[in-house]
Amino acid sequence: MARTESTMLPLGTVAPDFYLKDTNSNNTFSFEDLKGSKGTLVMFICNHCPFVHHVISEIVMIANDYRVQGLGVIAISSNDVVKYPQDAPELMTDFAMENKIDFPYLYDETQETAKAYQAACTPDFYLFDNQARLFYRGQLDDSRPGNGIPLSGNDLRGAIDALIYNRSLKEPQKPSLGCGIKWK
Repeated sequence: MARTESTMLPLGTVAPDFYLKDTNSNNTFSFEDLKGSKGTLVMFICNHCPFVHHVISEIVMIANDYRVQGLGVIAISSNDVVKYPQDAPELMTDFAMENKIDFPYLYDETQETAKAYQAACTPDFYLFDNQARLFYRGQLDDSRPGNGIPLSGNDLRGAIDALIYNRSLKEPQKPSLGCGIKWK
């Protein structure tokens, strides 16, 4: 598995808008439609990445823990499904059901959304405040497949807590690490 770090989009960047189909509901949504009252977590994931498989249970727990507190949660898959058919939209629906993903899992067929966010890897996390300005980008935690560090979600949970409870955020923010986005 190729190891690619996130590009660390500058803090304060306004969330790029999108209009993408949700593979869970078959509806099409924009950022504005899905944003939360306290902030919004946008993450780039895919079905086949071992890094995503390693963290998906924690991602789902974070979504369940924080959506009730006003956090919008959005997952997007941007991989080229011609070269990586396991990431096709119909299989995204299956992946969501298997992993109890009940938040929008959007398909970025043109890859324009991934480019607008400067997404580089899966998983790649972007946390925006209630004004849609980037508050945190980076890793979930220090756990990686095979490194023996337990999955905790500490970095992302700390950022969400800081956002929701109006606390300062620790620096530096560490980039996420995962499989590179599969570009066309």
